[in-house]
Order: sequence, then C-alpha cells, then structure tokens
Amino acid sequence: MKLTVVGCSGSFPSAESACSSYLVEADGFRLLLDMGNGALGELQRHCGLYDLDAIYLSHLHADHCIDMCAYFVARYYRHEGGRAAPIPVYGPEGTEHRLTTAYADTPSASSMSEVFDFHTVKPGSFEIGPFSVHTEKVSHPVEAYGIRVEHGGRTLTYSGDTGVCDPLVELARDADLFLCEAAFTHGKENIPDLHLNGREAGEIAARAAARRLVLTHIPPWTDPQVNLADARETYTGPVELATPRVTYEI
Repeated sequence: MKLTVVGCSGSFPSAESACSSYLVEADGFRLLLDMGNGALGELQRHCGLYDLDAIYLSHLHADHCIDMCAYFVARYYRHEGGRAAPIPVYGPEGTEHRLTTAYADTPSASSMSEVFDFHTVKPGSFEIGPFSVHTEKVSHPVEAYGIRVEHGGRTLTYSGDTGVCDPLVELARDADLFLCEAAFTHGKENIPDLHLNGREAGEIAARAAARRLVLTHIPPWTDPQVNLADARETYTGPVELATPRVTYEI
C-alpha cells in the first residue's frame, strides 16, 4: 500500500495544510480517507479529479467531509463527457443528507446520489476494492469510525477523530502504520470523548503494539513539537508528524 498525506490540519486549514484527507493506493485502486476543508485542491497534486475509485468518510464534521460539496460540483457539472459515473462513498448514517444540506442548493434532493453511490458504515468488516477493511465506532460527539485497512499482508489504521477508547486499540493492533489524531495538548485540554493528545496517542500505539505512529489532525493553535515529544514519552517505536505531500510505503 501507499499512503499520501493530502491534508492533516485539524479543525480548519493551516497556512501549510488542508484539513484531514489521506490517499491510499494499491493495485491501481485509489481510496481517499476523508475530504476536509481545502483537500480537493491539494488532492489534484496527487491524482486527477476523476481518478479516485472510492471515498471513506470517518465522520461528518466539516473538517473531514466538507470538500465533498466541491467534489459534487466537479462530478455533476463537468463539461467533458457529461456527468461522472457514481463513485462509492462510505460514511456514517445520514451522509447523503448531510452533504445535500451543506451544499444547500442541489438541483434535487437526490442529486448527490447521481454521482455518489452512498454506503452506510457500521462496525464490521467489508471490502473496498482490493482492500479488506474493518471499522469500529470510536469516541466522538457525533457518530465516528476508525478504520483498519489491510492489503498484501500489511495494515494501515486511521483513527479519525476520537477520544481514548478500547476499539481504537484493537483497530491498531500490530498495524504497520497507525495514523492517529493528536489534536489536544497534554495538561492543557481535558475533554473526554472528543480528541486525543500526543501522550494518549502514544499510549494507544504502545498498547496496540503498532509498528509505526504518525500523528495527525493537529490544529493550528496546537504546538506539534510538544505533541511529538509527549508521544515519544509513552511509545518507544518510530513516531513522526504527518506532513502534507509526504508518501509512506506500507
């Protein structure tokens, strides 16, 4: 598998990065994990607008899904060759309604489904192209899912947005790369079931025996170097900060 960081900023784009979006590729198949603010523009550095094969939305907060509205425009109104064929979109219950409401003026209530083939995510295992995936509900104010992606004997786990929870540990069990949010700062924010700090991300990676930890979803007001140092205090494996346009071979 190949993982490319399209965007990794939390809550809103920073001067250096779009919000959460990660491109996973294998066997010529392109799966996008989340499409937050600014992600669609950055995505075009890595693949064509119509080269995606599937999209997975971890939850329906704007910083993880709002550029789907812009992508709707690209697929619905494109001038060459007519409307784009529907692409599979996996998201929590209510994804179609959320995106339709956010767009506010689609031609009809069903226009989104003309270019997006919506599938409702629940806890469990299923296939997306060549990938075997497993999703579990994680701790966040809205319905949110972490995902484990497997291919060719290798494993990527993406936390989405979450507080500390046991399902995330199991999703990350023995993962080759654990892409984990670390939005909060240890000793500064203490809001249960919302986000992780660097120390907690490290603790979860250690409990799961993940082989590599990459911290992501760090908002512009959080010092990433503090979170990186905190993660290294609780996790002895390789740990680094997600960086836009960086690619990992898994």
